[in-house]
Amino acid sequence: MREKNTQTGTTDKQDQEIQALLKDYPMPEASTAFYDQALARATHEGSRRQRNRWIMTGFGSAVAAGLALWFVGGFFFATPVAPDAEAVIPGITMTLQEPRTVNLVFASTSALDSALLTITLPVGIELAGFPGQREVAWQTSLKEGKNLLPLKLVAVSPVGGEVLARLEHNDRSRTFRLAIDVS
Repeated sequence: MREKNTQTGTTDKQDQEIQALLKDYPMPEASTAFYDQALARATHEGSRRQRNRWIMTGFGSAVAAGLALWFVGGFFFATPVAPDAEAVIPGITMTLQEPRTVNLVFASTSALDSALLTITLPVGIELAGFPGQREVAWQTSLKEGKNLLPLKLVAVSPVGGEVLARLEHNDRSRTFRLAIDVS
C-alpha cells in the first residue's frame, strides 16, 4: 500500500522519482556576492522590524503617558466645587443673658463718606443699648483700609440666628453675615 504525502498529494514513490530527476539537472554555483547579499538582507530585515518595534513601543508609551496625564489632570485641574453658603458663614457661640462684644471689620479700598450701615438682628438677640429693636441703622464714614465696628450683643432667648450687617454707599451695597448659636 502506498502512503500518500498529505502536503503535496503525491506518493512516496513519486517523490523519489522527482528527486532522482532533479539530480540530473545541474545547479548553478552561488557567487560569493550572493552570500554577502543574503546576509545583508537578513540583517537589514531584522533591523527594520526592530526599528518598527521601537517606533510602535514609543508610540504606545506616548499614548499611555497622555492618558495618564489626562486622568490625573481630571482630578487635580477639575473645576472646584463651591462650598455651601451655609458652611462659610462665620459664627460665634453666646451664653444666655451674658453680653458679648463682637468685632466686625469692614475693609475699604478707599475712604467712604456718608455710608449707611444697617444691623439686622434675629429674634432673641439684642444690641446693648437698643433693647427690643431688631434693626439699627446709622450714617457713618469709613476710612481707607480696615474699619473696626465693635457690637455688644446680648442673647435674651436660646434661639440664636444670623446677624446681618449691610453697608451701602451710593449705588453699591454689601451684606455681611454672622451666625449666632446660643448655649
